[in-house]
Amino acid sequence: MEKLNTLKQDWLGNPRADVMAGIVVALALIPEAIAFSLIAGLNPMVGLYASFIIAMVISITGGRPAMISAATGAMVLLVVDLVKDYGLQYLLAAGILAGLIQIVLGLLGIARLMKFIPRAVMVGFVNALAILIFQAQLPQFEGETWIMWAIVAASLAIILIFPRITSAIPAPLVAIVAMTLLVFFMGLETKTIGDMGTITATLPMFLLPDIPLTFETLMIILPYSLSLAFVGLIESLLTAQIVDDMTGTDSDKNRESKGQGVANIIAGFFGAMPGCAMIGQSVINVSSGARGRLSTFTAGLALLIMIMTMSDILMLIPVGALVGVMFFVSYATFDWGSLKTLKTGQKTDSLVMITTVLATVLTHDLSIGVIIGIVTAAVIFAAKISRVDLRRRQDDQHAHYEVNGQLFFASTSDFVNQFEVDEDIDAGVKEVSIDFANTHLWDDSAIGAIDKVVFKYRSVGIEPNLMNLNKDSEKLLNTLALHLRQHEANVGH
Repeated sequence: MEKLNTLKQDWLGNPRADVMAGIVVALALIPEAIAFSLIAGLNPMVGLYASFIIAMVISITGGRPAMISAATGAMVLLVVDLVKDYGLQYLLAAGILAGLIQIVLGLLGIARLMKFIPRAVMVGFVNALAILIFQAQLPQFEGETWIMWAIVAASLAIILIFPRITSAIPAPLVAIVAMTLLVFFMGLETKTIGDMGTITATLPMFLLPDIPLTFETLMIILPYSLSLAFVGLIESLLTAQIVDDMTGTDSDKNRESKGQGVANIIAGFFGAMPGCAMIGQSVINVSSGARGRLSTFTAGLALLIMIMTMSDILMLIPVGALVGVMFFVSYATFDWGSLKTLKTGQKTDSLVMITTVLATVLTHDLSIGVIIGIVTAAVIFAAKISRVDLRRRQDDQHAHYEVNGQLFFASTSDFVNQFEVDEDIDAGVKEVSIDFANTHLWDDSAIGAIDKVVFKYRSVGIEPNLMNLNKDSEKLLNTLALHLRQHEANVGH
């Protein structure tokens, strides 16, 4: 009964607002779906099919109601080279394999790993995405006249100014309609969607990717599939958290991971590119009052209806208008507040963010950028907690050492070097105690360091007393310490 009530709430708890918000999102999806297709050198239908298929499927299979998933810039940027070198069929196969990987990751509980991605890496990921989206538009200007530049500038002006008049209609849609009418009635010579590919009022058909089923093919698509799977999940789970915060509700992120996989598999079998959650469109959806799955389903269905009834009109859209839209998407995606934190925030966080951005932009691979960002953050964190401080006091012939800090592979050298055995001997020390009440032993390197210290003192006839180890540390010490085994061997003899 509880599941039935949840299902009813997800779908019918807010029907009017969900339907209206879904229609608004569908209008906003059209220019981006077409623009993303052009970035990858694909027919616009590939992006349009992806957007309505993924939106409708994820509304059922996803774990975050009211979140919008469709064709995205993050995913498209990963496959530009694959499409250029091998064509659409390999892209479809890579998307299907990426979906399978996402399902497996969802079953393994990948959402739990999101807590290990620092916020600085997330910010770097978003900023790098914005930069790559901007860069991807630049080739559209090659061979174009001033008309192209004027259309881009006018589109941006409309997008920035129109919301001050009303927010009832998406500004990017107004810009595209206005520029299309201008170009059509004035007969301006500029590149249009029709020059890039044909938009047909046809439904997608089920197909199997026309590729050789060989190990060589797998090796071609696997790197792309892994990148698509990880980047798709990172952006989707990040977006889910944003929607969680906006609505004050929780989401099932493992279900979302599996749902993204199912959506990408179905999209691939119907000739569409892979996709993931869209931060911008999800925010638009929720801000428009959406709270349920019906909004996402409506967005996909409304987009399908528009494709079937407006294909001839869509082909008249000037490319300059879409470039203007994508420039705005780039601007809106970038976290401008992060530039202020470069001065006011912690230097280490800024370093992680900048490293993530540079790695992503230089490799044009969001997944590599995230991995390098996480590694950088981990190294910095290890360096921060690797400081070990020893406080020494002497009572007559007894030296007492108090260890403060975490003892693991990065801090062991500092720990060992702070014990001055010769100075203790010169000070007349006969007994040594080492207090571990304020530390924890994390790995075998920590045990190895303690062994070194113990053996140093044994070499001058002193047996150190190791005190106040916590339960886990004592267990690790008893399992791995060589000095204990040597002591037991000596006692046995």
